[in-house]
Amino acid sequence: MWPATPIHSGSYDGAGTNFSLFSEIAQKVELCLIDEKGDESRIRLDEVDGYVWHAYLPASPGQHYGFRVHGPFDPAAGHRCDPSKLLLDPYGKAFDGDFTFGQALYSYDQNVVGKDGDGTTPVLPDGRLARPHHDQCRDQPFFDWAFDRHR
Repeated sequence: MWPATPIHSGSYDGAGTNFSLFSEIAQKVELCLIDEKGDESRIRLDEVDGYVWHAYLPASPGQHYGFRVHGPFDPAAGHRCDPSKLLLDPYGKAFDGDFTFGQALYSYDQNVVGKDGDGTTPVLPDGRLARPHHDQCRDQPFFDWAFDRHR
């Protein structure tokens, strides 16, 4: 990995790609690079600035990727870190794959939550991997960021 910047995730600059993800509660973030066979390589993002986890890699346009976020799973507090789920880049410019809507996309069992009558059934990670049922981000260099800046 090379020095990265916390802005412009998925941006190819001619030599490599900058990847970044914002999370105030993450304890660990992994960048998942997916090859043409669908195999996944995980790279731990160790650089963090202002809650933005980031890395710069010699990845070329067309690279498929996603993120896995480790941290607290406390739905009552709004925290749903579940590393079994491959997350799309919220700033991704292109996506590939077939999207199959179903239980594997959720970090809880839809058929159990709240069925106890008082809504107190605990919500727990199910441990199932969302891939291959989930889209993947694709590095797309053909977007002009112009004078856009990190907030």
